[in-house]
Amino acid sequence: MFIGEYHHTIDNKGRIIIPSKFRDELGDNFIITRGIETCLFVYPLENFKKITDKLTALPFTKKDARNFSRFFMSGATNVELDKQGRVNVATPLINYAHLEKDCIIIGTGDRLEIWSQEDWDSFFNSNKDNMSDIAENLFNESVDL
Repeated sequence: MFIGEYHHTIDNKGRIIIPSKFRDELGDNFIITRGIETCLFVYPLENFKKITDKLTALPFTKKDARNFSRFFMSGATNVELDKQGRVNVATPLINYAHLEKDCIIIGTGDRLEIWSQEDWDSFFNSNKDNMSDIAENLFNESVDL
């Protein structure tokens, strides 16, 4: 399970260090793609396959299914860790997620997310006061947190 928040930088060649805590679970090759809310999603190959199986099962006649598949799959890149534990992020993904220097890598259970420091701070600050309402809406009374 991916959990935690880590602060790293992306260099001018588009390389970012993946925290050592996550490397074994990700494996040598994994997928980086566009996420939602202008971050990047990072999946182990097995988890990404589960998502692509669900996407391909959607009817291609549904416009939302086609649009989401295009958005999600066109950005997907198979990456490999170098000897220093870095990956090279493709330029379109860097641009999409506004990655310039300071980045946040967070674990969200089945995946990692890579955020620009500025976008993460904005997201976090605009949502932190709503967490009790969000939790109440997502979980019924039988779930203890």
